[in-house]
Amino acid sequence: MKIKSVFTDNTRILKKYTCDGDNVNPAIEISDVPTGAKSLILIVDDPDAPGGTFVHWLVWNISPNTKKIDEDSVPSNAVQGITDFRRNEYGGPCPPSGTHRYKFKLYALDTILNIPTNSKSSYVQKAMQGHILAQTVLTGLYSRS
Repeated sequence: MKIKSVFTDNTRILKKYTCDGDNVNPAIEISDVPTGAKSLILIVDDPDAPGGTFVHWLVWNISPNTKKIDEDSVPSNAVQGITDFRRNEYGGPCPPSGTHRYKFKLYALDTILNIPTNSKSSYVQKAMQGHILAQTVLTGLYSRS
């Protein structure tokens, strides 16, 4: 399984996709989803946040047939969970200092999650345990200086 975006792995995320720009999600391309996948999950987080890993976007029940998530959009019928911004929407990189890594983590599951829309990342990660068929990650970098 592969995930691509307007930035390549371990390169800088454009300002447009951060709190210093338009604060919209970048377009994401998905390929090589395994046969048997019933849904995809996308978790975008910052493992370098001062208080521990900070979740910027949480989307589940993405159709396994999805090839692209357009800029500033959510796939139809997908569910957005609660981020650490306490919202059901994308929140772009906004590090307080230094360069942070932003992990765009994609998971293929053998099930569709039937969980509340107010679920947070920890709940989603527990619900998907034992159901992961494949996973991949794309890392973007951002600093505000």
